[in-house]
Amino acid sequence: MLATPAYDIALILDQGQRDTQEDAVAARTFDAADACYVVVADGMGGHAAGEVASDLVISAWRDALDVQLEGPTPSEAALADALPLAAMQANASIANFCEEQGEGFNMGSTMLGVLLIGPRVFWISIGDSPLYLFRGGALRQINEDHSMAPMIDAQLAEGTLTEAEALAHPDRNQLTSVIMGAAIPKVDCPEDPLALAASDILILGSDGLQYLSNAEIQTILQDNVNALAQDIADTLLRALKAKDHPDQDNASIGVVKLTRN
Repeated sequence: MLATPAYDIALILDQGQRDTQEDAVAARTFDAADACYVVVADGMGGHAAGEVASDLVISAWRDALDVQLEGPTPSEAALADALPLAAMQANASIANFCEEQGEGFNMGSTMLGVLLIGPRVFWISIGDSPLYLFRGGALRQINEDHSMAPMIDAQLAEGTLTEAEALAHPDRNQLTSVIMGAAIPKVDCPEDPLALAASDILILGSDGLQYLSNAEIQTILQDNVNALAQDIADTLLRALKAKDHPDQDNASIGVVKLTRN
């Protein structure tokens, strides 16, 4: 009799209204280690640059994590250390690629990776790809947003900007940290893991998912709290497509649920 997998995971990539797909995603489970990971990379730099950057991030993540998780007795400390190592390797890969292309060539990517060891969640986040926790009927973003959006929202809270001005602010999506082969200004990689409960849902995305508001995502999860991860991901994508936004960005969606109490 086959054992029940510890995790229910779904991934979706959608090109949106863009000419190319610059997002990349990956997931893998490791039954022997009672672990899994999901990683999202949102590349930037235009055709044949952003997609290369996101692929390099995914490759670096796999190189750093797979060797640890495939070992006979991977230690939690070594696995946690592999997350910043993956970011450093991705940064070096992008630096080397840009150098090979000649002076003035630039590209970059966000990195959002989660590693689950049993019910414990470690993550690393560089950029503005959101990581959401749905718990007890409420949704909240648990990783840092390395863009100008939090500062603009603070101005909204202070009353110096209207809601319309804040949402349409030209600098809203400007990144304050990204993997692009240079120094990385900000890295969100907590030492202490998050303990995931059986009823919790993790949602990973590129910023293209944020064409849905937090309230809209929360309502979808409230209505589908007992659904399979794939059904939740499909429902989120249908909601994005229903908006039919003319500027819809590439959208990555990752959904993770525990299957054991």
